[in-house]
Amino acid sequence: MGTTILKTSFARTLRDYAMVTVGILLYVLGWSIFLVSNNLVGGGVTGLSAILQYATHGVIKIGYSYFVINVALIIAAVFVLGFGFGWKTIYATVLASVGLNVFQAIIPADFIQAIAIDNGKLMSTIMGGIMVGVGIGLTMVAGGSTGGTDIIALMVNKYRNVSPGRLILIMDVVVITSSMLVPSYTPDGELMPFVGKVTTVVYGFILIVINSTVLDLVISGSRQSVQLFILSKNYAEIADAITHDLHRGVTVLDGKGWYTKQDTEVLMVLTRKSDLNLLLRYVKTIDPDAFLSVSSVTGVYGKGFDVIKKK
Repeated sequence: MGTTILKTSFARTLRDYAMVTVGILLYVLGWSIFLVSNNLVGGGVTGLSAILQYATHGVIKIGYSYFVINVALIIAAVFVLGFGFGWKTIYATVLASVGLNVFQAIIPADFIQAIAIDNGKLMSTIMGGIMVGVGIGLTMVAGGSTGGTDIIALMVNKYRNVSPGRLILIMDVVVITSSMLVPSYTPDGELMPFVGKVTTVVYGFILIVINSTVLDLVISGSRQSVQLFILSKNYAEIADAITHDLHRGVTVLDGKGWYTKQDTEVLMVLTRKSDLNLLLRYVKTIDPDAFLSVSSVTGVYGKGFDVIKKK
């Protein structure tokens, strides 16, 4: 049983890091293809780093300032959220820092011209916002963060029932508005006029609304829970497997089949929707004839699920 638990823990860790990698890839591609190419401004540390890159005419790349600012935030997050969070976020931050610089250099200019610049800033804002939002969401679901305001949002969310997307939205508005206070150079070396900067701020507001909406959709989808009732003659073996291998609680209820007039044991299990398929495979492997009932539930609070936070 110990070996099984070890394998399950390793598989979950591997899955988390794979999800973080995919999330960061989407995040970096959204910025590199759609946003930076159009001199668009987003929120958070990446937005500040983009403003700095535009102001220095590309001398200070996004990845450098992004990494430096996040180091301080990661140190704070380790103390508040634990070392598990810290390692994943360090990995995500380093990966994003490298990716934000590398992808700007390796993605062909013709490709960016065709897919982003030629389609206009509005379409680029929409596409970039969706990719960035999904990327942040996947990373946060896996227990990490893309850094910056995401870290601040997770730290506050630990103690308050406040939407991470809403917190990020508020902080991003401040960052985007501040972009009007510094000069901005296009990739061609032209100084953007003040009117153009005002338009960029408007696009930035559209971007963060899309970003925060998509982020909340991804996170809320991952937190959906289900309730299972399992009837099986091998109920004890199934309960042990769920408890020890899947680390989920099981409640055994006394029941009676009215048709057969025989006493039976009913297992009640609450689990995340994302873990449902694995649990069903476990049950069917132990007892192919097991009878199962699955239903969605709204709000599960307690150990292993959501926590009701006190003010």
